[in-house]
Amino acid sequence: MDPEIDALDAYSRVVSTVAATLLPSVASLTVRSRRGEGAGSAVVYTPDGFVLTSAHVVAGADGGDAEFTDGTQTRFDVVGADPLADLAVLRIREPGVPPATLGNADDLRIGQLVVAVGNPLGLAGSVTAGVVSALGRSLPVRDGRHTRLIDDVIQTDAALNPGNSGGALADSASRVVGINTAVAGIGLGLAVPINGTTRLIMSELMSTGRVRRAWLGVAGATVPLPPPLAQRLGQSKGLRLAEVVPGSPAGQAGLYVGDVMLSAAGKPITGVQDVLRLMLGPAIGRRLAITVLRKDALVDVVAVPAPLE
Repeated sequence: MDPEIDALDAYSRVVSTVAATLLPSVASLTVRSRRGEGAGSAVVYTPDGFVLTSAHVVAGADGGDAEFTDGTQTRFDVVGADPLADLAVLRIREPGVPPATLGNADDLRIGQLVVAVGNPLGLAGSVTAGVVSALGRSLPVRDGRHTRLIDDVIQTDAALNPGNSGGALADSASRVVGINTAVAGIGLGLAVPINGTTRLIMSELMSTGRVRRAWLGVAGATVPLPPPLAQRLGQSKGLRLAEVVPGSPAGQAGLYVGDVMLSAAGKPITGVQDVLRLMLGPAIGRRLAITVLRKDALVDVVAVPAPLE
């Protein structure tokens, strides 16, 4: 057999297998709210009907209608949404829809095959394939007065059709590694990753309907570390504090403007996003060990993050 034909057949088999596995778990959503009528896709991920989609798909709504490729139609309720992660958890009222398997986007590599599976209105499922073209992208989102960057967004060249927001981005093993959230331009798609951070967000939405966030009270910029220290620590950058809010958890802990944060909770800190990644609900009220560089000396402090109001 011609090697090119054989390779194409292998590629086609992977894509068709992913499609056959995931399409029964992907819903087409119709959403009605004060903003008007909208549409999108969503992915069932538990046997008892919890569904994951993009927060912007269900913004302003408390429920809507879901339809699956086998013709199943059901109402859904919005359990909770987190605009700052662009994720929402829904629950369908129809039992028995097969759940998709969630993967881990942290295992993705550039060039890896991914398949975007959606269910936009008017189409009996939508499947496009491509490769991961970039990792670690940031996507700015806003919720009222708060603006945040969604970390580690997946960039792919798998084409996303209108209505695909909220649908699944899957690896070759049919594991959902991202939720398609935006079309940034022709031939470019973005997806919010499924990883440890987003699983925490999903868990909080399922249990309480909202995501609590913690507050430390610092602002700063990434700076290079002195070469000897960088070699010793195994990291080349730190976060120089340009602001420490008076009376904040950081201020009470004894952090000062000019300190360079090196680690928190035992994890390297190289920028503001590393701090924000730690500021989820479980951090509230818990002791947070922080190491900073202060006048050529390593200093350890303990802060207790407060709730972000």
